[in-house]
Amino acid sequence: MAGVSRHDTGRKAFTLGWSQKVLIALTVVYVLWSLSTMGVSAERLSAGWAQGARFIAQMFPPEMGKMEELWQGIKETLQIAVLATVIGLLLSLPVGLMSASNMAPAPVRAVGRTIIAVCRALHPVISAILFVKAVGFGPLAGILALVVATVGFVGKLFADAIEEISPKPIEAIRATGASFMNVVLFGVLPQVISRFVGFSTYQLDSNLRNSTMVGIVGAGGIGGVLFAAFLRYEYNFVFTILFTVIAIIVVGELVVGAVRKALNV
Repeated sequence: MAGVSRHDTGRKAFTLGWSQKVLIALTVVYVLWSLSTMGVSAERLSAGWAQGARFIAQMFPPEMGKMEELWQGIKETLQIAVLATVIGLLLSLPVGLMSASNMAPAPVRAVGRTIIAVCRALHPVISAILFVKAVGFGPLAGILALVVATVGFVGKLFADAIEEISPKPIEAIRATGASFMNVVLFGVLPQVISRFVGFSTYQLDSNLRNSTMVGIVGAGGIGGVLFAAFLRYEYNFVFTILFTVIAIIVVGELVVGAVRKALNV
């Protein structure tokens, strides 16, 4: 517009409207109210730093005399993560197909989306508690909990990826009278396979982290060893476990990154 400089135009472009200001003000008020009602204070934070320093001091020197117990927990954690990822991915394929609007009728799609919603609603620790009650303590509960998490995450992303594919190859294959399975194998999977591999590698990395958490509630793995060490006040062994868990996660991320780079996904 005439009479308006370029500087003024740029400044007005970043001016907040009244609705945005009200939203920010309400957010600030809510945060302050939440802090006041939850007992968060500078005094507690200051005391927490001091207590945390004393706790860390008790972790040294690290305990290296229980490597057999540590190795057993690590081995179980890796087994839980790998098995849960493989089983969860196999289940995610049909659930994703059921949930895609361009591959399934409305009733089937509703069932698929409901399965995904239920799986996504349950945190792995909550699922682990439920499965511990159902099948007892041990790695089976951890595997089942992470299978649920895998289906919820990969199933949704897989369904969304299928809905974004080009319909032309599918129409061409259907015109030949091919079966539904052939349509999936030759029309759908070639278009989404690279994304599915990417989802899979990310979920494996996620399951490696979550497998250490589910053990705290009795679902097997290194988490159970960690929780037992806390109960025995063996903080030097706690440090050894935590360092090992961090090392596993770092190595897992490096391996997953190398696989994704090799597959170009």
